[in-house]
Amino acid sequence: MDTTELVEQVKQNLLITFDDDDTLITALVNAATSYACSFQHLEEGHYEQAAMSGATRQGIVMLASHFYESRDGATAGFWADKPEAARAVWDAVNNLLRLDRDWKI
Repeated sequence: MDTTELVEQVKQNLLITFDDDDTLITALVNAATSYACSFQHLEEGHYEQAAMSGATRQGIVMLASHFYESRDGATAGFWADKPEAARAVWDAVNNLLRLDRDWKI
């Protein structure tokens, strides 16, 4: 899946219908994808060549959306009034990414 498709999915997830933040969202998708590769013990850029599972795609969309909503350093959106919000997002993302992790001994 290329970055353009992921950007569109993040925008849909955030209910964004404008293009003004596309550059920012692209950078956030790239950061989330880099995190996914690191968490899954894969080479940087792995998903430029390999197919991405639905679980990994959803984790990247969720994480990039979280980055967008929290770009001022605070947690925003639906969970804004809940102090455990950021932890809940990271736990969900990590659980999704764990499904495709390259477990090494």
